[in-house]
Amino acid sequence: MKQSISQITLVVHDYDEAIEFYTRKLQFELVEDTPLTESKRWVLVRPQNSNGFCLLLAKAVNEEQKKSVGNQSGGRVFLFLNTDDFWRDFHQMKSVGIEFVREPSEEVYGIVAVFKDLYGNLWDLIEDRF
Repeated sequence: MKQSISQITLVVHDYDEAIEFYTRKLQFELVEDTPLTESKRWVLVRPQNSNGFCLLLAKAVNEEQKKSVGNQSGGRVFLFLNTDDFWRDFHQMKSVGIEFVREPSEEVYGIVAVFKDLYGNLWDLIEDRF
C-alpha cells in the first residue's frame, strides 16, 4: 500500500489576508482558489518547487474555529518549512517582517529557527544536515 498526506487544514480569519501572507511574505505559490459557496472557498498554497504537499486555508466560521486560529497546536511548533539555504530564507523572511521567536541555532539535525505566521502559529524554518 502506498499512501501520502497531500494537505493539512490551517484555520484562518480571512482568505485574502492569509493568501497575501503566504504568497508575498513566505513566497508560497497559490495552487488553487475556487469559490464553493458565497462565503466558502477552496484555497491551497504551498512552497514553490515543493513536493506537492499543500496547506488548505479554511476560514473560521464559528466561535470554536475562531478560537483555534493561531493556536492549532496548543502553542507548540505546528508546521515545518524545510529549505536548501537557511540563511537566504531567514534573511528574506526577516526583511519582510516575519517575526522569529527563537533565533537560529545549530542542532544535530541542522540549522533551525522558530517563526510565527500572521496568526501566531509557530513554524520551524529548517535546513537539514542530512
